[in-house]
Amino acid sequence: MLLAGLTMLTSCNRTQNEIDSLQQQVWKNPKNASAWLLLGNAYARTRRYSEASAAYKSALALNPELDEALHALGAVAFNQKNYSEAQEYFQKHLERSPKDSLRLYDLGNASMQLGQYDKAAKLYQESIENSDSFTDAHYNLGVCYIRIGRRTEAQAIYEWLLVKNNYLAISLQKHLQK
Repeated sequence: MLLAGLTMLTSCNRTQNEIDSLQQQVWKNPKNASAWLLLGNAYARTRRYSEASAAYKSALALNPELDEALHALGAVAFNQKNYSEAQEYFQKHLERSPKDSLRLYDLGNASMQLGQYDKAAKLYQESIENSDSFTDAHYNLGVCYIRIGRRTEAQAIYEWLLVKNNYLAISLQKHLQK
């Protein structure tokens, strides 16, 4: 027990040391967008989301083309269950690469959390069109279909998932049984 506590303490110290070092880099060179991005990532890893968001916004202010910061702002908002804000950031991120499967998926996730199942289903379908083996997108599409009453299509996805990812298939089956 003592060893586990010591390991956690060491890990916390290492993380805080990383944050301290990144803060120093940002203070020494406040116009370095990459340093702000790294600091935001460190904050996000420790669930210090408001500080992460501020760092990502600083990075974007310095370099508006910094895609990673835009996506990270959406992820931070999503992790805080601020799905409307996440949806806005993910939409902006998608506009930069409209056919990207992961961007479509992220926006679909925010839309689904907001209860916008038709919109989410469309986004997941587009994601799948660009990456047919994207099992998570298939699963989420199946959940959306169940929510909007398209059980036949959800059942077809369940059968497809049985071959591709049994864990997701069983989870979707639970939704079908409700």
